[in-house]
Amino acid sequence: MQELHDAPLAPLTTLRLGGPATRLLTATTDDEIVEAVREADDSGTPLLLIGGGSNLVIGDKGFDGTALHLATRGLTLDGTTLELAAGEVWTDAVARTVEAGLAGIECLAGIPGSAGATPVQNVGAYGQEVAHTITEVVAYDREARETVTLANADCAFSYRDSRFKAENDRYVVLRVRFALEDADGLSGPIRYAETARALGVAPGDRVPLAAARDTVLKLRAGKGMVLDPEDHDTWSAGSFFTNPILGDEEFAAFRARVAGRLGAAVEPPAYPAGEGRTKTSAAWLIDKAGFTRGYGTGPARISGKHTLALTNRGGATTEDLLALAREVVAGVHEAFGVTLVNEPVTVGVSLHP
Repeated sequence: MQELHDAPLAPLTTLRLGGPATRLLTATTDDEIVEAVREADDSGTPLLLIGGGSNLVIGDKGFDGTALHLATRGLTLDGTTLELAAGEVWTDAVARTVEAGLAGIECLAGIPGSAGATPVQNVGAYGQEVAHTITEVVAYDREARETVTLANADCAFSYRDSRFKAENDRYVVLRVRFALEDADGLSGPIRYAETARALGVAPGDRVPLAAARDTVLKLRAGKGMVLDPEDHDTWSAGSFFTNPILGDEEFAAFRARVAGRLGAAVEPPAYPAGEGRTKTSAAWLIDKAGFTRGYGTGPARISGKHTLALTNRGGATTEDLLALAREVVAGVHEAFGVTLVNEPVTVGVSLHP
């Protein structure tokens, strides 16, 4: 297991932001992960887990403790069953399943990060989320001090949330198992309207797997959501804010604010999110509050391709990024009475100081 001291963490994140860790360990096996976690717990040392770094905002002062980089590799396909090591590169795994003719995660192509992070966030995009296909998650339980296997029903999956996120100091994901579908080379039903339009099909139709994946990659690239080391407009944590879910009274008040600001004929995006709950679009809120694509003059700006991505244009600090995020949150709240919540995990800093 590699060990470094006073180690820069910014290169391990897609934002390229954050100060150093007191100690950085790189684990390449499940046993090394468990060993490092147990050592930290036994000594009372703060522990930071890093996978692909695509969902992390690390403070400029860094992390006073042990950062553990999960660099395990392993992809096994047995019929329609897929098992991934936590450190496996997610985009590579999606590509392999498409090549194998298996449906279920093809619309999650292009999402940066590692496989182990997918159940934590219940990663989803373009009508699919991993909760639909995950059967089991193998994790180290820091409370019980043993490796456990949690079935899908025990993971408490919901919109961008899970048991692993709610109890983030308890579980360390080691392996993730999926049940995919052999649909004779076709994708799962296309459920996202934008994807269906781009493919020229009706929602619910199936298309060749490669067509679904390639279309999603083009859509994501058009929004700056496919990481390109040469393009600072993609140096982001993906969607910085989650789509707000509002109760009936909250949504009624929101609609009234929209009508007062934009006119009675304007209807905000609205999607059913369970009984008495409606999901609306964070990107729409940001744009209509006046924060258009490319907004900002400093080294941290809104992406020129998508209002949901906050980017490091090179030379930014974490505080630069957070200052922009707080400006957006305040502006949206003032305009529409809705408080945006950050999707990335913050380390040593908070969006709401």
